[in-house]
Amino acid sequence: MQGFVDAIGAIDGWLWGLPLIVVLLGTHLFCTIRTGFIQKYTFRGIKLSVTPDPEGDGEVSQFGALSTALAATVGTGNIVGVATAIVNGGPGAVFWMWITGVFGIATKYMETAMSVKYREQTEDGRMLGGAMVALERGLHAKWLGVTFAVLGAIAGFGIGDATQANSISAALVQNYGVNKYVGGAIIAFFVAIVILGGVKSITKVCEKLVPFMAVFYIIGCIILQVINGGAVGTAIVLIFKSAFSVQAGVWGGAGYAVAGTIRYGCARGLFSNESGMGSAPIVAASAKTRNPVRQSLVSMTGTFWDTVVICAITGITLVSTICANPDLQQQLLTGDANTTLLTFQAFAMIPVIGKPLITIGLALFAFSTILGWSYYGERCAEYLCGPKIIIPYKVLWIIMSFVGATVALDTVWTVADILNGLMVVPNVIGVWILSGKLMQDVHTYVNDIDKVDPTPIPVVNIKSAADPMD
Repeated sequence: MQGFVDAIGAIDGWLWGLPLIVVLLGTHLFCTIRTGFIQKYTFRGIKLSVTPDPEGDGEVSQFGALSTALAATVGTGNIVGVATAIVNGGPGAVFWMWITGVFGIATKYMETAMSVKYREQTEDGRMLGGAMVALERGLHAKWLGVTFAVLGAIAGFGIGDATQANSISAALVQNYGVNKYVGGAIIAFFVAIVILGGVKSITKVCEKLVPFMAVFYIIGCIILQVINGGAVGTAIVLIFKSAFSVQAGVWGGAGYAVAGTIRYGCARGLFSNESGMGSAPIVAASAKTRNPVRQSLVSMTGTFWDTVVICAITGITLVSTICANPDLQQQLLTGDANTTLLTFQAFAMIPVIGKPLITIGLALFAFSTILGWSYYGERCAEYLCGPKIIIPYKVLWIIMSFVGATVALDTVWTVADILNGLMVVPNVIGVWILSGKLMQDVHTYVNDIDKVDPTPIPVVNIKSAADPMD
């Protein structure tokens, strides 16, 4: 059994190392060049995200779809993941996280455009889209669509559910002594209330929760930066310098190789914003939008907010805190730094409110991820099995949120992490091959964003259309 655990861990470490860095960064660069640097429309996308589109077809508002995607994306990776990159790759890793976000915006645009362009409408009026539908309709490769859906439906239980519930439970136990079973029951109860109401219930909660939790967390970071004072400027200079050179003497002698800095920064950035993974476009396909370009511009801002803004702020905050505190520098020098504890130690330096602030922030980030990923997994399962699977899948999701909060399932989580990474493969295949058709829409709509797409959304019997045995 231990051999199996070690093998799974080795596969996970290999997959989320050089292979995915090459695939995702390569796709980010390809999409950036192919779209003529679509990132230049980021602020237009932000404006569109808060501009309702009454003429669009869909189930939820553009802002609701973006909020749900952000809910799933902005999670513990924005807090603990950034600390992991800094501990293992040094302060320069923050710069490379930021770079993955900048270029990842283009990939998020293309994968969303693919999902919205090829979405379908079920007989009861709901929208179904995502890489699985696009691969079937756009590439006529149902087997690739089925592969993506299987990976997404299973991986969600680990990455988007159990691990997030465990993070909440661990924070409550560590900081407030809450019994893990009580915490698990509370988490499962609130998850059930939201997800049983369907996508409209999820988006309504996310529309309120995401802006609040982001502002709440950023205020905490700003307070900590004020406490750090002049160390903030030192941290910013250090981040840029160490991104391109070995910094001998960094934090008392802990030097970092440039290759390691780039690797850890890119890996954590890619994992955090999920650009290229194909997850966020699943909910984007449900948005009310009059053409694919409009919603794609909105969705790509999710990567901007997640990595370019929140991860960058977290990184500057943590690096400046380390620069201002010799005790934290010593932990890094001796190899005693714990990535989770490092973040809590940093925020604990804020008098009175620091400890509850980071605990509540982590809990909100994790809870929102559970909500967003529940929709992703449900849609993948529905694609495979039809509407009859929706309720059983939701019930199992609620159960797993309790189990994840109360039991250590490291091997299960590692397997889910591998499946999560493998989702990238069919998704980027679709993006690369369909890029020509997606660019036709850019030329048609980007300068006429209010133009209505005349192509009707096909209404399908989801069971027969998604049956992999057809």
